[in-house]
Amino acid sequence: MLSGKDRGKRGKVARALPTFGRVVVEGLNTVQKRARARKQGQSGEIVTISRAISVSNVKLVCPKCGVAARVGRAIEGEKKLRQCKKCKGTFA
Repeated sequence: MLSGKDRGKRGKVARALPTFGRVVVEGLNTVQKRARARKQGQSGEIVTISRAISVSNVKLVCPKCGVAARVGRAIEGEKKLRQCKKCKGTFA
């Protein structure tokens, strides 16, 4: 993550929301939500969930050099691949 309260942290993208330009990253931008008891005798609980953040606040991490990378395109045969601009390592 590039900015905000979780700046510098890394996580896996759980969900992408392309129509809104946002992504949900596991373990980042977490909030606590109170859940009401559903059945009699059951107690309510506090649930921690991850909220969506803007795509402009995240970057891909290069698997080869391990830093946040600018991404380019590379063509191998019939495939188009994402490629790190710094070390030329390809993303899976």
